[in-house]
Amino acid sequence: MKNNTINKKEIEKFSKIAEEWWNPDGKFKPLHKFNPIRIAYIKDNILKKFKTKNIKRPLEKVKILDVGCGGGLLCEPMKRLGADIVGIDASKKNIEIAKLHAKKNKLDIKYYCTSPEKFKTDIKFDVILNMEIVEHVEDVEFFLKSCSKLLKKKGIMFIATLNKTLKSYVFAIIGAEYIMRWLPIGTHEWEKFIKPKYLVDIMKKYNFKLDAVDGMKFNLFKDEWSVSSDKSVNYIGRFIKN
Repeated sequence: MKNNTINKKEIEKFSKIAEEWWNPDGKFKPLHKFNPIRIAYIKDNILKKFKTKNIKRPLEKVKILDVGCGGGLLCEPMKRLGADIVGIDASKKNIEIAKLHAKKNKLDIKYYCTSPEKFKTDIKFDVILNMEIVEHVEDVEFFLKSCSKLLKKKGIMFIATLNKTLKSYVFAIIGAEYIMRWLPIGTHEWEKFIKPKYLVDIMKKYNFKLDAVDGMKFNLFKDEWSVSSDKSVNYIGRFIKN
């Protein structure tokens, strides 16, 4: 096991297109389409555990850490829902874009250019978001172990990634990158995709209980994402720290 989760090649890849984060028709267009279902899923599942009375800001006082936050696509809506959110990313360029966009929108979000194993903080979080990040890190197990140390007991960790199946290779790489050109070629490497069982086994090691694994499916005709029982391509796991 390594003592560093930063994959320089992956960081360079995303740093090159950092300016595109907030362009809904740019290189992160698929993520902009994906964002509404991610936000709803995270919010609904946090609210099942942390009951708040504030209707306008339902995530008030919930401390969230977004790991691999990119340009802040999840941090900003979480902040608007009332969360006390911190975003970390190993790409300096991503963090600069995120800070700039938050300032422009008068949102007080703390962003740090770091990785979970190097992140120095006195607080532990109620929720950790690992959304579409584990398939880009150097050492998945060490990455998740490092994240686990930043979470409170009984806290929730969300992990969204791609399953390692033939279907995911066809849809996420050949379809999304080469045919539809939704993503820059080389965004994903199939070898880095992760089977849900492997993820569950790692999380068990670090004292996490699986709450649920749900599939996320894109409907080409409706041009929208939805939660699904089909976990063969995209899926999201919810884990509770014992």
